[in-house]
Amino acid sequence: MQLVSVNVGLPREVTWHGRVVRTSIWKDPVEGLVHVSSLNLAGDQQSDLSVHGGPEKAVYAYPSEHYEYWRRELPGTDLAWAAFGENFTTEGLLEPDIRIGDRIRVGSAEFLVTQPRMPCFKLGVRFGRDDMVKRFLRSGRTGFYLAVVREGEVATGHSIEIVGRDAHGVTVADIASLYARDRDNDDLLRRAVDVPALPEGWKEYLRKRLFEPDV
Repeated sequence: MQLVSVNVGLPREVTWHGRVVRTSIWKDPVEGLVHVSSLNLAGDQQSDLSVHGGPEKAVYAYPSEHYEYWRRELPGTDLAWAAFGENFTTEGLLEPDIRIGDRIRVGSAEFLVTQPRMPCFKLGVRFGRDDMVKRFLRSGRTGFYLAVVREGEVATGHSIEIVGRDAHGVTVADIASLYARDRDNDDLLRRAVDVPALPEGWKEYLRKRLFEPDV
């Protein structure tokens, strides 16, 4: 498992359907050591902190393995690393295998897997497609967010090591499936709300699903 690309970007304003949108989804690969702080990478900045960023979404990771799927789905689209706005383009970490609460080490930094990425309309802005959010969720290829457990430096080519596995066994794919497809799996809902690393906002949503099935 390794870090294929480290990517950062600053906010920019673009016009979408006649209105100006501020977004940081455009990122570019960077070389050399990059410092990881508790909230983001050096040279990176989130645009709307009400829905992006914060300690539980400090770093966004997206598997490089998914790019081949999107090249088939979106022929003619430029799909260089960071096309999905990820900070880390990874190899060897896939949503059905990585658990919420797993701890991973990259370079001298350590991270905690917290949740899948639930995209907002800005993903559609990035690709110039109104249907991109639905396609992204339907694909199950969400990537995942990381909290920073220990600050440090990372670089392209660094190995990725899983240094702790969460005992609850709830994967990133499980949480994404509960949101998009597997809405009536009460057993998984109960296990998910017990995962300490899953953010409280997710737990509140899943509890409502569990105890108020019509929500």
